[in-house]
Amino acid sequence: MGKLIVVGIGPGNYENMTVRADRALAGCDVIVGYHVYVDLVKAQYPDKEFLTTPMTKETQRCQMALDAALEGKTVAMVCSGDSGIYGMAALIYELRGESREPEIEVVPGLTAACSGGALLGAPLTHDFAVISLSDRLTSWEKIEARLEGAAKADLSMVLYNPSSHGRPDHLRRACDILLRTLPADRPCGVAQFIGREGENYRILTLEQLRDTQVDMFSTVFIGNEMTRMIGGHLVTPRGYRNV
Repeated sequence: MGKLIVVGIGPGNYENMTVRADRALAGCDVIVGYHVYVDLVKAQYPDKEFLTTPMTKETQRCQMALDAALEGKTVAMVCSGDSGIYGMAALIYELRGESREPEIEVVPGLTAACSGGALLGAPLTHDFAVISLSDRLTSWEKIEARLEGAAKADLSMVLYNPSSHGRPDHLRRACDILLRTLPADRPCGVAQFIGREGENYRILTLEQLRDTQVDMFSTVFIGNEMTRMIGGHLVTPRGYRNV
C-alpha cells in the first residue's frame, strides 16, 4: 500500500523549505498540487511524476493524490506555506474518512505569517490572529466578526488572501472594519512575493493601508497597541524589558 505525505513547502524558495519537506519530496514517486506550487519545486525534483489542477479544484486535486497512493505509490501533496494552515491536510483526512488506507503523514512548513513577519522585522512577538479575507469558503459576515473580535482584543493580525481580481476591495473593507476600533496611525506592514523573485515589503499606517493596492501574493500585518517602527522595521515588543 502506498503513502500520502502532505508537504508544506514554505514561501516557495528552497532555502525556506524544511529538511523534512525536502526529504519527503526527494523520496516520493509523485508530486501533486496546484500548478503554481508544483512549478516552484519542479526544478529541484525533475525525476518525479507531476499531477496538477487549477485553483478551485482542491477536492479533485486531493482525490488524485489519494488515488495515486492507493495504487501503491508514495505521493507528496505540496502546499504553499504550511500544510495545515489554509493547506490541504484537513481535506485529505476528510476524503479518506475512517479508512486507514492509504497512510497519511503531514509535514509542516513555514507559513506566510512567519516568513513575512521575518521580512518586516518582528511584528508577531506577542499574541496574534491569522484571518483570511477570502469569502469563497467563509461568509463575509463571519470574516467581519473575526476582524472585530481581534481588534477589540488588541491582537496583532495577519491577513491572508487580502485581494484578488474577483474581490479587489476586500482589504479596504477590512480596514474600514478595523478603523472602528483601532487608531488610524496603527503601524501595519505588507510583505509581497515572500521568498520569490520580486520580494518586497512596506511599512505604513492603517489609514494608508486602506488605500494600498495588494494582491494574492501579499500578506498584510496589523500591529497591536505596542507595535512600533524600530530601525526601519515593524516590531511588537512582548515586554521582556519591563520585568
